Amino acid sequence: MAQPSQIGFQDAASPLMEELLYFHDHTLMVVLLISTLILYSIIMMASTTLTDKLILDAPNIEITWTILPALVLIMIALPSLRILYLMDELNDPHLTIKAIGHQWYWSYEYTDYDELSFDSYMIPTQDLSPGQSRLLEVDHRMVILTDSPIRVLVTAEDVLHSWAVPSLGLKIDAVPGRLNQTSLFTSRPGIFYGQCSEICGANHSFMPIVIESIPLSHFKNWTTTMIEDL
Repeated sequence: MAQPSQIGFQDAASPLMEELLYFHDHTLMVVLLISTLILYSIIMMASTTLTDKLILDAPNIEITWTILPALVLIMIALPSLRILYLMDELNDPHLTIKAIGHQWYWSYEYTDYDELSFDSYMIPTQDLSPGQSRLLEVDHRMVILTDSPIRVLVTAEDVLHSWAVPSLGLKIDAVPGRLNQTSLFTSRPGIFYGQCSEICGANHSFMPIVIESIPLSHFKNWTTTMIEDL
């Protein structure tokens, strides 16, 4: 979860988010090198009064400053394409969950179970327990397995929504009449927070997402309890 005055990203809780952080650092270093080179060139041009006639007509320099940007773009594009394919990779999911966006709450259907579905509403501020986060806690969390590939189908019932969990590297649009698919894998147990990232009406900021990742033994007990309660 993000902390006050935090500048960087949230701690990665999935291999995909780790790859995104590595790619961010890689691209930032490229941008830093380019900015340093340009700043050095500007300072040298502004501080010297000498003119070299070879600079006025230098085909080698023109070839160099044409090829170098292309190489830089390739350095950025290849890792980016790799991550794009990783985001679409989905092999033998152990669990399938359907997330449906409403105005203004989420509902979840565990399609591998006959009668396991529930709505997830934000807990009002006056009903929060000590230690719970305002505008982020819900009455029913989406519970998943740790170290297991999960398929998430995302759609909406009324208007456009966006199902986003930053620490897992997830952000996918919920479109009425359309199913979008994404993969989810958590590398450690924990509770991960997100919010709707598409302006969907007056209470857009009041439909948080809470994912709880637990081991298999605890997940079995949770499903049994939920089915009995429903």
